[in-house]
Amino acid sequence: MAMDSRPATGERSDRHRTRSVVRSAVPLLVTAIAVIGLMWMGGTLLVNGSFTGLSRADSVTTEWAVAHRTPLLDGLTHAGTMMADTLVALGVTAVAVVVLRWRLGRWRESLIVVVAVVGELLIFLAITALVHRDRPPVVRLDEAPPTSSFPSGHTGAAVALYACLAVLLLRTVPRRPSARAMAAVGLAIPVIVAASRIYRGMHYLSDVVAGAIASGIWLAVVLVVLLRPAPDRRPPADEASRRAAL
Repeated sequence: MAMDSRPATGERSDRHRTRSVVRSAVPLLVTAIAVIGLMWMGGTLLVNGSFTGLSRADSVTTEWAVAHRTPLLDGLTHAGTMMADTLVALGVTAVAVVVLRWRLGRWRESLIVVVAVVGELLIFLAITALVHRDRPPVVRLDEAPPTSSFPSGHTGAAVALYACLAVLLLRTVPRRPSARAMAAVGLAIPVIVAASRIYRGMHYLSDVVAGAIASGIWLAVVLVVLLRPAPDRRPPADEASRRAAL
């Protein structure tokens, strides 16, 4: 009796899963390396004084923010910066992972949030290890972590987390006004965090812009690679014709 040389169903499934993982991992790894390299070059040039115009804008923005401090803004910006604090971001991520899995009945969107947040954190740590920029020489309203001022980790985390959730929300519940309002809030949070970090003397303008760009590039690639297009709910052309004829 001839033996069937075709691979078993389980083996084919394992190979397909492996190829799928590789196809997703390669562009993500390339993107992470590219973003780190881009930010390393830009940050090094900035620290060396190559961007005089940008350095001047950094100084003017910081001085203006410090000159306009008030007790009310101190409190508001504290709340703003806390939205992207490490513990808060991890807590929001954990809740989002559980809720997405529960509501959608699958792990894909939860995985996207984890990859976006963890990937951004690793990219941020790599950049700060390569670029050593001192924080603004002003009175700071928060305790400065040991990492470099460039780029802003809070801004990057806010983009990776809240902008990611906004995109997923618009994709899964696109027609509800409440979903659109919540997505708008999610997209506004990174701006609030960035402004708060400048106001509180923790970062220059270029730091928060760099953090937003680096995280934005990473998030865009994560969504393109891992988020499948929404299924087309329209019936096929031949089926639509048959329905019209009835």
